[in-house]
Amino acid sequence: MNRLQSELNRLFRPAPDAAATGAEHTAGGLLDAQGRVRAMRLGLAQAADWRELGLVWRGVQLDLALPAPAIAVSGLEAIELWFPLVQPVAVAQAQAFLEALRQRYLPELALRRISVWPASVEGTDSGELLPPQQRKSEQWSAFVAPDLAPVFAETPWLDIPPSEEGQADLLRGLRTIQPAEFESAMALLCPEPTAQVTSIADSRVADPAGPQSLPPSNLDAKQFLLKVMNDEAAPLALRIDAAKALLPYTEGLSGPQSGR
Repeated sequence: MNRLQSELNRLFRPAPDAAATGAEHTAGGLLDAQGRVRAMRLGLAQAADWRELGLVWRGVQLDLALPAPAIAVSGLEAIELWFPLVQPVAVAQAQAFLEALRQRYLPELALRRISVWPASVEGTDSGELLPPQQRKSEQWSAFVAPDLAPVFAETPWLDIPPSEEGQADLLRGLRTIQPAEFESAMALLCPEPTAQVTSIADSRVADPAGPQSLPPSNLDAKQFLLKVMNDEAAPLALRIDAAKALLPYTEGLSGPQSGR
């Protein structure tokens, strides 16, 4: 495994299953066996204006105290931010985070200009989207340095294959988002949970032997929150609140299955 593959695995790919070989891990996608993700992507196209996406890049660091996300050109029409997580989260939680970022930093932009991954509750495995990749003839996706991002507004690609060593050097300086940092950012992005979610989240019973145990009931509260979070028909604000309320219970929580 070369340095670039090691950095991609460190930042974005799920930990390999015990039975998986090194080759399977290197070539694998972005979903783990439970359908969760360690990578989240927010892209801006038509045109790929770094002045707008740069607001997100700076905002998550200054306002939310998160590590700097990776910056990439898609090889097609977008500039992207890639957010690496230490621990995987359910697809719906990742979606809620990305949507909250959009609402906070890019509320006036047309939705057709914005792309996200994961883009569906089912969590379609899109490991092939992870740069660097050849997307078209003489068009390569690649990670880029912040000071070079504005150069790619009109042509968000490299016309030659990027250096593997250069890509590894860029990624080496990035840090993954710790669970506490992700929870804190979600709390700042969604400061006022709805009454429906709050009433269930606050009904947990304090347990000296273990935090956040839930009271027995005919409908387990955690399962209810998970259903709300994964319900595409539910209001988006409610799904975001459910994802936020679930954060203390993510230990051992499996996201929706991808059907693989």
